[in-house]
Amino acid sequence: MHQGRVVFGAMDEVVFGRPAREAIVEQLDRIGAERAFLMVSGTLNRETDEIEKVRAALGRRCVGTFDKMPAHTPRAAVIAAAEQARGAKADLIVTIGGGSITDGAKAVQLCLANNVTTSDGIETIRTHGGVSPAMNPPTVRQISVPTTIAGGEFSSIAGVTNEAKRQKEMLRHPLVMPRATILDPELSVHTPEWLFLSTGIRAVDHCVEGICSREAHPYGDAQALKGLEMLAAGLPRVKADPKDISARMDCQIGTWLSTGPLASGVPMGASHGIGYVLGAEFDVPHGYTSCVMLPAVMRWNKRDNADRHALVAAAMGHAGADAGDVLDLFIRDLGMPRSLQEVHVGPEHFDRIAKQAMRTPWVPRNPRKIDDPSQVREILEMAA
Repeated sequence: MHQGRVVFGAMDEVVFGRPAREAIVEQLDRIGAERAFLMVSGTLNRETDEIEKVRAALGRRCVGTFDKMPAHTPRAAVIAAAEQARGAKADLIVTIGGGSITDGAKAVQLCLANNVTTSDGIETIRTHGGVSPAMNPPTVRQISVPTTIAGGEFSSIAGVTNEAKRQKEMLRHPLVMPRATILDPELSVHTPEWLFLSTGIRAVDHCVEGICSREAHPYGDAQALKGLEMLAAGLPRVKADPKDISARMDCQIGTWLSTGPLASGVPMGASHGIGYVLGAEFDVPHGYTSCVMLPAVMRWNKRDNADRHALVAAAMGHAGADAGDVLDLFIRDLGMPRSLQEVHVGPEHFDRIAKQAMRTPWVPRNPRKIDDPSQVREILEMAA
């Protein structure tokens, strides 16, 4: 008999297939916001007119722009953005860009609500042992317009890097989930191909680890299987024709669906856990961590959950095939890296990665039980 608990998030709406500049204004009207602070991609702001179009549409309701969020959302940049938003007396944060910007705004919400003004102060609002401390809820909320497809805009979790420790740390509160997400595939045309496709594999990773979890349930499966089907069809179409807006829309919707398991309480596994360490310690982009680790994790896990692997292979259009092999070939055909060596991580680092991965939220909940770092090292050696 299935058992579980599905908690519906604090998102009001998802708007898809509409120009972002129009949909953002409609959201401000709906919410009653008057002082929108933009946290945006530096490339979009400096090298295209897309952000200026949004500023023009908002008029006097745009009170500031922050465009200096680095990859992996370092603490110092979160504090800089929070200080700027505080000074602008923002009543809403609008993000336009990739996952690091989305997560950054989630962290800024908590900094504003809890008067966090220093990097060390973030220690008071991050999770410890997977448990969030008592804190004030955000009152300045967020609207997200993603230009990559990792899916963070649909979660109430943010990953922030502690630069001193070179560790990714989690912040969590139900109200850091954006009030609305706007999916405008036209904006994603400006995203570099490697970044769009690799974050698409991150979304595939969400689907696959959700489907393969020991704690999977039908509600999460229904979304993840359809999301995986759409991503498996859509990503090669974007690779073949970067101007295929319909394919980009399918990838964005597939990414939305990919967050179904995690949003409904299904944990991720070792691919995500190891990926946290590779990102924070070695600055490997989020999407690349999934490209490198997911097939290896699947092959290591297969002993214990082959029936779930069969669902993955079928959703990707290869019923009866080995899911690890299907994923391996799929990622290779997109031109993404497939080994730790390709992302400049050598065997001399494996012991340290393995020890740190054991401390992440996800490795202990991998479907094939991982009891000690030596087993993580086995997976790393398979991905070498």
